[in-house]
Amino acid sequence: MTIRDARPEDIPDLLRLVHALAEYEREPDAVEATPEMYTDVLFPSDGAPTAHAIVAEVDGRVVGMAIWYLTFSTWTGVNGIWLEDLFVEPGQRGSGLGKALLTRLAQICVERGYRRLEWWVLRWNTPSIEFYRSLGSVPQDEWEVHRVDGDALLRLGALPVA
Repeated sequence: MTIRDARPEDIPDLLRLVHALAEYEREPDAVEATPEMYTDVLFPSDGAPTAHAIVAEVDGRVVGMAIWYLTFSTWTGVNGIWLEDLFVEPGQRGSGLGKALLTRLAQICVERGYRRLEWWVLRWNTPSIEFYRSLGSVPQDEWEVHRVDGDALLRLGALPVA
């Protein structure tokens, strides 16, 4: 098992795993991302990525991933990591890869002085919730997630600022 930073040649594997995650999360047609989009975000020509990825390899094959980006806490004044997606192929679950990916993200937080590692989990995903809690995660139930997208985003974006 190897946990390492993703490289540009991993983009097809990252997208394969994202599609598998969408299947698992019961939204198989939701993925719109393309290899070019991933390249622009993870490996931009200006050298300033807005998202990052680490991968888990077994016998040289990418079988797991964590895609993340920086957050900022106005209260602590310090960055954190938002884990956008964590996924390990079903045949590799229980092997320690998920824990290894989360451990690496926690190490990045500690190394860089970040104060938080956060993510969402679907309420029905009991196996993942139990796994996360076994690692010491604490649900933030007092917060309610809100999102503006699609037509609502277009309408809001069309309003004058002042």
